[in-house]
Amino acid sequence: MAVFGNKVRIDDELYARAKKCAELAGYSSAEEFIQHVVEKEINKIMGSDSGEGDTPEEIKKRLQGLGYIE
Repeated sequence: MAVFGNKVRIDDELYARAKKCAELAGYSSAEEFIQHVVEKEINKIMGSDSGEGDTPEEIKKRLQGLGYIE
């Protein structure tokens, strides 16, 4: 896990909601909860193999199917 240089900015209200969800779900921190949610969404979009071997066309088709791009 990289510690240096990997920061994501989210708005304060969203962070507060994530923190509340983390507490309710039993996560040790909001960061752990957010990491889990992001990993889950990445796997949903790209597949459990993190998309290795997928062509750009396959990825684009998935993103269109999910409504992220037209």
